[in-house]
Amino acid sequence: MKALIIEDENIASKRLANLVKELAPDIEILDRVSSVEGGITWFKNNTLPDLIFLDIQLNDGYGFDIIDELKEHPPIIFTTAYNEYAIRGFKYNGLDYLLKPIDKKDLEKALNKFRKTRLIPEKENEQKYEQLKNLFSKAYKRRFMVKIGNQFNSFNVEDIAYFKSHEGLIYLRNINGKKYPIEYSLDQLEDILDPIQFFRINRKYMVSVNAVNEIHSYFNSRLLLKLEPSEEEQIIVSRERTTNFKKWLDC
Repeated sequence: MKALIIEDENIASKRLANLVKELAPDIEILDRVSSVEGGITWFKNNTLPDLIFLDIQLNDGYGFDIIDELKEHPPIIFTTAYNEYAIRGFKYNGLDYLLKPIDKKDLEKALNKFRKTRLIPEKENEQKYEQLKNLFSKAYKRRFMVKIGNQFNSFNVEDIAYFKSHEGLIYLRNINGKKYPIEYSLDQLEDILDPIQFFRINRKYMVSVNAVNEIHSYFNSRLLLKLEPSEEEQIIVSRERTTNFKKWLDC
């Protein structure tokens, strides 16, 4: 079997190729491509491989842009730096994915799933691909309308530092330090906000990447954050979210 890697990070691409060689010596890596433009050119000049490792977000666009140029495509194992909230849709759609940095055991499981997908009808694979594409093409919320007295103000998400749950209400706090109640739950915010920009660190807080000022180790494998604007209480990343929080900051 032959495979193609489409990944814009050279170190990640090399590591993936080495892991595939170790775990699946029967799979030959034909080439490693690093851009949408390079991927489109590659497919124009080569026959289809049996498998594609596809980075979802490349420097010059989305991996989907390459696949859309093909009349047909082989099975795809997606790679992504998106956090757990963005990728949970994968599980429902039954598609294979690898969350970067790629874990060896996760890759082995994905390769095993790939071998099984070769038995799945092509039409079903196409349907799953379209579901995944729609998941990552969704438009995230860009503004919040907030009532202040008898007036309404609109806040761009870029100007929001974090969201906080307090006494049954959810407040947004903007970069100027002012807070306003909104009619959303944190669960709803997870679905409508860009997961690259916002991360839910615990049951009370969902923070913007721009609001994270300092990060300190905390007992029981947790993290202590200092946010800007600051809060009087300690802001702790819950233990079960710490690993994904680190990946989120590193993507």
